Amino acid sequence: MNIDKTTGSSFIQSYQKRMQVSQVGKTRPLQKEDQLQISNQAKELFEKNTEIDLDRQEKISTLKARIQSGEYQIHNDKVADKIYQFWFDK
Repeated sequence: MNIDKTTGSSFIQSYQKRMQVSQVGKTRPLQKEDQLQISNQAKELFEKNTEIDLDRQEKISTLKARIQSGEYQIHNDKVADKIYQFWFDK
């Protein structure tokens, strides 16, 4: 069996030449920067949500205080009724 070593090296050399050419040829065009525009309606909705969140935070803090002090009582019947209404009384 006779193996010609010159043809194998020519493939490697041609591959290396292609890689050098392709690396030089790759230049990216200048891209525009991304921009974000928020409408006035979206801004108003965000402001309304922050007001609602403040009210909700007040309720949560009072509930936490009641739970920590031991004043908060759970009514099992009411919880069971709400779960039943959610799943079966649609």
